Amino acid sequence: MLNAKNENTRLSTGDMDYIRFGSGKKTLIIIPGLGDGFATVKGTALPFALGYREAAKDFTVYVFSRRNNLQEGTTTRDMANDLNEAMDILSLGSACIAGVSQGGMIAQWLAIDHPEKVARLVLVSTLCQPNETSVSVISQWIEMARNNDYMSILLDTADRSYSPARLRTSRLSYRMAGVFTKPKSFERFLIQANACLTHDASKDLEKIQCPTLIIAGSLDKIVTPEASQEMHERIKTSKLLIYEGLSHALYEEAKDFLFQIINFCRP
Repeated sequence: MLNAKNENTRLSTGDMDYIRFGSGKKTLIIIPGLGDGFATVKGTALPFALGYREAAKDFTVYVFSRRNNLQEGTTTRDMANDLNEAMDILSLGSACIAGVSQGGMIAQWLAIDHPEKVARLVLVSTLCQPNETSVSVISQWIEMARNNDYMSILLDTADRSYSPARLRTSRLSYRMAGVFTKPKSFERFLIQANACLTHDASKDLEKIQCPTLIIAGSLDKIVTPEASQEMHERIKTSKLLIYEGLSHALYEEAKDFLFQIINFCRP
């Protein structure tokens, strides 16, 4: 049932790592967040499939990284065009698209510029334009990355992403990751972080006509829950789900998170 595979596809502008699992008739595409700047999904097919095995019953699931040779100045809109090309190459047709954090920014542009590719849209812990909080947080991460301070990025991410009940455990696991793993380069992260700072789809969100589910945490300290409310007001076909007491990483803490997506994308 899991049928987990690590794959790579060649685009006109470079190559892109992706994973796939499941054997359902419907297609679910997941676009991960800014962590992709440090490591692509290469080699994660089996653990990802095990974590999302409930989705494998109804869907063939794809998780796409950004292309491997990102150039300085690449925007979230450019990343959406790369994903559109990858979907064409793989003949995926129309799919349910779920974007998390920066992945949600990319998903917005995919739905705006290539609406035929998006049957249903899920936007998780994301925003349509920079706000004071997101600019402050991401600017700090950029400064840490320029100083090659991987550990500080990880710990600050943990502090901002989890509920008080989960923070101690998560901070420990992030610290362990900082000890035992190191990014090959900070360049890819910096390109993606700067793309977050320049992302602005606010004036185009009204073009999104497909059913849309927006999911936020009431304590989000990276993009803020107000950012999700703004998207909800601009996307007329959307509904908004806010998890009280959870922050940016609600997708790890909310027990029914995956089932919310499955139920929304199943029709």
